[in-house]
Amino acid sequence: MRNHNFAEKWPQLGVIRGTVYNQETGLTGMIDALFPYVAATFAAFYAQFWRVLAYPVTSGQRVFWLYLLSSMVFAYWVYVRRSKASGNSPRSLRSFATFLFPKEVWSHSSAWLDVRYFFFHQVLGKLLYVIVIAIILNGTFQWVTGGPNLVKATQTVPSPTWVSFVVSFGYMIVVIAIVDFVAYILHYLQHKVPILWEFHKVHHSAEVMHPLSNYREHPIDNIAYAVGTGAAFGAMMGLANNYFGYLPSMPEILGVPLILFLFNIAGYNLRHSHVWLRWPGRLSMIFPSPAHHHVHHSRHPDHLDKNFAFVFPMWDVLFRTYHMPESDKDVEFGLYGQQGESEYSSCWRLYYIPFRNIAAKQRAAPKSKDDNAPSNPKA
Repeated sequence: MRNHNFAEKWPQLGVIRGTVYNQETGLTGMIDALFPYVAATFAAFYAQFWRVLAYPVTSGQRVFWLYLLSSMVFAYWVYVRRSKASGNSPRSLRSFATFLFPKEVWSHSSAWLDVRYFFFHQVLGKLLYVIVIAIILNGTFQWVTGGPNLVKATQTVPSPTWVSFVVSFGYMIVVIAIVDFVAYILHYLQHKVPILWEFHKVHHSAEVMHPLSNYREHPIDNIAYAVGTGAAFGAMMGLANNYFGYLPSMPEILGVPLILFLFNIAGYNLRHSHVWLRWPGRLSMIFPSPAHHHVHHSRHPDHLDKNFAFVFPMWDVLFRTYHMPESDKDVEFGLYGQQGESEYSSCWRLYYIPFRNIAAKQRAAPKSKDDNAPSNPKA
């Protein structure tokens, strides 16, 4: 009855049982038509919000509690070594906590922006990434095999034998290496192609880093990786399915492929932090240390456009983009040439600024004498 009275009171635009009715235009059913989509969208965001809160107990996420704990153990080792080198013996958990959470990091606005952006982007932007990578993975797999979709293929598993284990182990190494190589190429292009650099610049705009800085990524960056690595992964799975007659599974720990589990537990969360951890000798050329990625984020002239690899630093070694100093004395995070406060100062600006910069460059392009200006951090 209330709805009926409301419609009589507002005859030009009545709302009756959730349906918009405009007597002049004859527009009916708008809300009824849109409501399922709106409700589904809110439900998806709500579910994603709870998934994000569960990251610390989800082994497939970088901030899984075990990876954080192992990173703290490595950080403690660094803390002890530095204390002894300076002639001071480690004294208390309080001094270690001060080392682990230094004031110069957590008093910086960039650190707290990464905390806010973590929730903002993981809830808002990550859904698109998940959808794109699922479509690319399945589409590429079906294109290569000409057969069933990926879900059905994973349901065909041979009885476990030594042969199947060797196949699975070799399959894991080859697939992850190929996908990592594609990621290396994409990462290289993100620094060299002007338009891609504008989006990737968001990740490099962090002036101090902690584990959540890993998630400071633009949605376009996420989509680029989803398309590139998703296509590579889907193609490799399709080729393996064609060759073996089934899709091999990878050896896993806690549901994570063995190599990636080792990658995550070997101090992964120190990659985006102030803690300098470098593997001794040539080991850093074989397995990535947190220091490898610190150099990549550094704006020191000697460090620009170095260390693009993610899992296998051998790609950097092969293509001569590898650089590993003995210490972090020249490492300084942020964008090359930046002076004063960063304009990347809010969640909205992290999303918006790349589009603004690209539009400005496009407007200025006809007046430019050099259309081949570099897009690396020196630009």
